[in-house]
Amino acid sequence: MKVAVIPSVMGILCLSEDGKLIDKEIFDRDPVKIAEKLFALEQGKPTPEIKRLIRRLKDQKYTGFLFDHPELANAVREEFKVNAEPAVLVELSEKIRENMGELGVEVGFISKPSEITRWIRDVTIELSKLRIRKATEKRDLLVVQAVQALDDLDQTLNLFMSRLREWYGIHFPELNRLVEKHETYAKLVYTLGRRDNFTVERLEKEGFPEGKAIQISESAKSSMGADLQDIDIEQIRKISKNILQLYEARANLEKYIDALMEDVAPNLRALAGSSLGARLIALAGGLENLAKMPASTVQVLGAEKALFRALRTGAKPPKHGVIFQHSLVFRAKKWLRGKIARALAGKLSIAARTDAFTGNYVGDKLKEELSRRIKEIEEKYPSPPKAKAPKKKAKPKVKR
Repeated sequence: MKVAVIPSVMGILCLSEDGKLIDKEIFDRDPVKIAEKLFALEQGKPTPEIKRLIRRLKDQKYTGFLFDHPELANAVREEFKVNAEPAVLVELSEKIRENMGELGVEVGFISKPSEITRWIRDVTIELSKLRIRKATEKRDLLVVQAVQALDDLDQTLNLFMSRLREWYGIHFPELNRLVEKHETYAKLVYTLGRRDNFTVERLEKEGFPEGKAIQISESAKSSMGADLQDIDIEQIRKISKNILQLYEARANLEKYIDALMEDVAPNLRALAGSSLGARLIALAGGLENLAKMPASTVQVLGAEKALFRALRTGAKPPKHGVIFQHSLVFRAKKWLRGKIARALAGKLSIAARTDAFTGNYVGDKLKEELSRRIKEIEEKYPSPPKAKAPKKKAKPKVKR
């Protein structure tokens, strides 16, 4: 005989298929504890109350158990070796809700039917708090925040470096074109200060090759920049020091994202790298959202403007979004980029789904399969396709 096992704010109720109460396990009268037990049941974890109930029902020769939650049905089936299966119990649940007050009095949970409204309210509030807390504890949300913080830092650094180059350019304008890397430029300004200190020996100590050191040193000697006072140079050096601290913070943040990605999405990290993997998670709004996306959507994530413009105007749709940052795509020959981006997006989707739903590591296998696929593409399309000839316009018919 089959019975339905339905959790409620009062406890676990066991009903026959026609809605008759067969047995029950009543919770302690504490909204916080009740919410914790209901949340555990939602997660498919049998509580002590449900275990006691199932044991009693087994002794009473009940053979089939119906549950609202498939995970809970699976857990009970495995633990008690009984026929537990998921089922739609809407009608029975509605019947319980309609008579919740009277049922609460009957099972001894409350003394008057009117008290049930307060209990439902209190337990629902505590249950909502628990759900929100658990949702925000997901570590992929930390990946989203960290990668967005990295973007903010990059924007800030670009802004400050633009100001520093312009400011120090008053004193040594030639240095702007001689040193392209922002961090190196800031380090030179902070360490050497005045352009008189840009000697070959000191530049070589900073890691420059001899030829480049001579070029910078000669430019410093013949510079047409203005002579600044010590107080001016000191202020520029302070700004340079702050910028270098921001670069250090950025490097630490990159290490943090790498460690986080290894924990949250090891397959995605193996295939795309920490930075690109984190950026994909951020664009999708979480690892689970990314895992639910089709590969065609992953391929153009980050190129939404171009995609909607193509849909609106009939122009060519984008072949890749943020995955263009992957070395396999941006180093590929132009006519192969779309095909390689499609192959990469397919493997990224598999990696995200494996990270989100199984936790197994298949990163190395996916990388090998991707390498083989790219080799096939390169062998199949060695040269660019021939340009299509424009279609001839049909001649208008002449009326006679």
